[in-house]
Amino acid sequence: MPKLLLAAGGTGGHMFPAQALAERLKSEGWDIALMTDARGLKHAGKIPADPRIEVEAASISPRRPIQALGGALRLTRGIKTAKKFLRNWKPDIVVGFGGYPAFPAMRAAQMIGVPTVIHEQNAVLGRVNRVFAAKAKAVASGFERLDRLPQGANHVVVGNPLRAQLHAAVPKSYSPPRKTINLLIIGGSLGARIISEVVPRAIAELDAELRTRLSVVQQTRQENLEDARLIYMEAGVSAICEPFFTDIQDHLAKAHLVIARAGASSVSEIALMGKPAIFVPLAIAMDDHQTANAIALNGLNAADILPESEFTPDALKTSLERRLNDSIWLKDAANAARTAARPAATQDLADLVKSFL
Repeated sequence: MPKLLLAAGGTGGHMFPAQALAERLKSEGWDIALMTDARGLKHAGKIPADPRIEVEAASISPRRPIQALGGALRLTRGIKTAKKFLRNWKPDIVVGFGGYPAFPAMRAAQMIGVPTVIHEQNAVLGRVNRVFAAKAKAVASGFERLDRLPQGANHVVVGNPLRAQLHAAVPKSYSPPRKTINLLIIGGSLGARIISEVVPRAIAELDAELRTRLSVVQQTRQENLEDARLIYMEAGVSAICEPFFTDIQDHLAKAHLVIARAGASSVSEIALMGKPAIFVPLAIAMDDHQTANAIALNGLNAADILPESEFTPDALKTSLERRLNDSIWLKDAANAARTAARPAATQDLADLVKSFL
């Protein structure tokens, strides 16, 4: 029975692809282990991995030498823990999904000769993944574009594994709006104040005929809920504003246009659903990877990109008026987005891993 060690950082962006791969290979009889830090373990509840090993990990910034020294010591201890586990458990392969908590397992594996594979969710190779890419058997990526890839690395495009609920909700085709226009705004719960504040103000400035046709579903920061709901009510716009939606796949399926951040999962989900979009890349994202992600659909004329520096109520109002009144663009953009989808990403990643046994 083959053994797989997953190495992943402590965010959902790293953990979900790890979970998808684990579920697929577990169903084929593999033994699965997970190595991450304390934060990662909090996000690992649904990953079918046993054992789960906590290691010390830290980012290292040369701009902060004192913190960097402490981080280096923690990483050294983490690598020692990882080497001991690898020698005892003897995995056949280690798959890293990025983030500093993946560093100890990847370093230990490459030091003692265990095969490694990397999965990079974004269109820019993350800093930890860059360290190990050249010696990995393969660097699997979520997008065709992969910046910062070391020369000689074996790059294989597989896509980003997505939740089963999303696959089940994918509509057969895109129908442009006739009377009601379903507008979905996501990415507003975890600190996206600019989206929570700008979108309601932009929509309130639309002409009355367009406003009355809108049915808005907006993921909104808790701090902005009251203001957003009041703005929509006074503007006569039908709107549901909540910090989180458990049924986001249903709202995505119904949407005629999506406004969103450009994280790897969001871009991949929008492509899978075949939806036109307006992306607002996170300005402080490492290596501006969200803009690179958004270009995957922008280059197909399936989405607009509004940088944070240009994301004002007036600019968004102009963009919404142009796009929502153009049914031909909406349909063409939806069809173009769907061509970028990779619904077989989980299986393709699993097959890639198995090819190195």
